[in-house]
Amino acid sequence: MNARIYWLHAISPLHVGSGRGAGYIDLPIMREKVTHWPLVPGSAIKGVMRDHFLDKNPGKEGFINATFGQGGESTSNAGALVQTDARIVCLPIRSLYGTFAWVTSPMVLSRLKRDAIAAGIESTLPDLKSDLDEIHYPSSGTSLADGNGDDRKVFLEDLDIASSPCDHAGKWAEFISAGVFAGDGSNSWREVLEKRFAVVPDNIFSYLCEFGTSVNARIRIDSEKKTVAQHALWYEETLPAETILSGLTWVDRVFHQGVSREEILEEISGEIHLQVGGNSTVGMGRVRCVLGGGGEGGAQ
Repeated sequence: MNARIYWLHAISPLHVGSGRGAGYIDLPIMREKVTHWPLVPGSAIKGVMRDHFLDKNPGKEGFINATFGQGGESTSNAGALVQTDARIVCLPIRSLYGTFAWVTSPMVLSRLKRDAIAAGIESTLPDLKSDLDEIHYPSSGTSLADGNGDDRKVFLEDLDIASSPCDHAGKWAEFISAGVFAGDGSNSWREVLEKRFAVVPDNIFSYLCEFGTSVNARIRIDSEKKTVAQHALWYEETLPAETILSGLTWVDRVFHQGVSREEILEEISGEIHLQVGGNSTVGMGRVRCVLGGGGEGGAQ
């Protein structure tokens, strides 16, 4: 098995658009057709990764072409690196307590577990009930709930939801935090995620994915009048900073001699910073991309 889980952690708002929208949002983000949950296409990630490694290894064009592919009529070849779309894992949602929560759902975690199995991770990740009717947080404690006891309330946006501690939620929080913050030697960010991790019912998660993203009004200034140009107002949707997504990557057939699958996986493993999607000149699309080496926690 050479498949690995990769993680995307948004450092700034992220806009990977789907073109002109039909509703009040002029420029919506990419979403899955069936669930309507946010995603980042694997092609977008692979393209910016190619640019990153080309800048990092200017004298290794053969390795870059073998890994990411190249064009041309007589020299073209498919890249050996395969990347699936990055699907939503945790959506940051404003919380009355703890500032914000990293919110997920049983269905999201079921799909993530399936990816973990495909990546050959020997894991004891638990299954959560699909008919969940309250918020579950790690039994080790949470920053999201008020009061004491096991019937504490969590307030997400304008939702008032009962909550309870859950050992299974704690195991998932540890797994995700170990993958996303694999290079955090002090474990401080792992603790931040685990204290703000919340599993909500699937229907509430779908609602939050629909209305919990950022929608900002954008304008274009007339260069001569220094006022808003005529017909130059639009609304643009972004995934908020701290969003966490994940996907699968593996190495298929290598078309260049002297380049092995092991070499490709070793070179791209670890943490890199990328600029994905639109509006990079105003600081959007800054992400951490973490590719683990397999094993428990999704990263080594």
